[in-house]
Amino acid sequence: MSTERPTLLIVDDEPGMRSLVEAFARREGFEVVGAGDGTQAMGWLRPGLADLAIVDLRMPQVDGLEVLAAIRRADPACQTILMTGYPSVDTAVQAVKAGALDYLSKPFDANRLRGLLAGVRDELEKRRAVLTAETAIARRLEFCGMIARSPVMQELFATIRRVAHHARTVLVTGETGTGKELVAAALHRLGPRASRRMVSVNCSAIPEPLFESEVFGHVRGAFTGAATDKAGLFEAAHRGTLALDEIGELAPSMQAKLLRTLETGEVLRVGGTTPTAVDVRVVAMTNRDLREQVADGRFRSDLFYRLDVMRLVVPPLRERMEDVPYLTAAFVQEFAARFGKDIRGLTRAGEQALLDWTWPGNVRELRNIIERACLVADGVYLTDREVVPQDPTPAGDAAPRRGTERPVDHTLADLERDHIAQVLEACDGNKARAARRLGLDRRSLYRRIERYGLDQAQGGRPA
Repeated sequence: MSTERPTLLIVDDEPGMRSLVEAFARREGFEVVGAGDGTQAMGWLRPGLADLAIVDLRMPQVDGLEVLAAIRRADPACQTILMTGYPSVDTAVQAVKAGALDYLSKPFDANRLRGLLAGVRDELEKRRAVLTAETAIARRLEFCGMIARSPVMQELFATIRRVAHHARTVLVTGETGTGKELVAAALHRLGPRASRRMVSVNCSAIPEPLFESEVFGHVRGAFTGAATDKAGLFEAAHRGTLALDEIGELAPSMQAKLLRTLETGEVLRVGGTTPTAVDVRVVAMTNRDLREQVADGRFRSDLFYRLDVMRLVVPPLRERMEDVPYLTAAFVQEFAARFGKDIRGLTRAGEQALLDWTWPGNVRELRNIIERACLVADGVYLTDREVVPQDPTPAGDAAPRRGTERPVDHTLADLERDHIAQVLEACDGNKARAARRLGLDRRSLYRRIERYGLDQAQGGRPA
């Protein structure tokens, strides 16, 4: 168990009650920060100030609900208990709807408060333990830079181990961001060519007129500017590995020359007459369906079958969601260290936000989101507000396309109403999820729904 004590913020304008709660919370293992009213508390608020807040509902100038809303804006990871000497069912419901963890009546029941404090303390300990465990498991699950526990990825790792020593030509397929480059690097690292060079080239990044010279080389005088002989990437990768990314973008003329090199084991430099023998393992990567491109006449069938001797398919992240916690733990550890921050993990809502997403950008998208979240985070836990993807509409939902922008004569209110309506639709009317995606607390979202008449438009769907 961690020896670090969680922090409680107590906000109450009655000094006697504040002292009583402070003494009680310290006995239960909390550090305590006390504020004499809502104005003082709101002046102190910042991410990481407290793990739990107990706030009096009725205070002069700034009431407890306003403080609760400010806490949720400043640090969504901080849970809040509202307390009042004037209990009623209506205020209890209002408190919970506004996002309070619970609601206490004055004078408080010591056993009930003890239970609430213990629950928060145990939850924090559990979260720290989970992050520690997931980080440790992630290290054990790491395979050549890839982290996965899912059966489909473990099978891929096993296949890489089996073929790394023998396959001279491998086709790696998978969506953008799945880690095809890491698969290529693993094949090289685990094979007999590991001590030699691995050379990588993106077939879509080099203009067609330069591709032949870059990959196959040229002789002096072959074209204007060719002042000396130059070896191409095939020769640079001799006895090593050449990784050809986005092979599906290769021009037809270059497809023919690549096929010739694969079949003969020789390269002919641009302008040259004498071929050079090369011993190269070729790993071709693509996010395209090459069979479809062959059927459409955009990719040579003979080259496809030459490359497709051994095919490795990298699954999308949405098909292996059990890997998300371990990838996340590894990324949090990496970027927290890089930015010099004490980030211990994610809140429960933050974790759920990651699991609710369909990851169209795959592992690369997850990594980028965690990097951005760690960069902007001020607290010790990443919240759903920080890890929510940039695009508010999950993949597969109807999202506005660039060709369907709204008219410029619409007001800001029109745009806000339409945007909230679209997010509610994308979330199937679930207001809690919609609020998270919009970066609003639920109370603010309810006000906007009422203002724009969206409850009727949504058909009265549940929150």
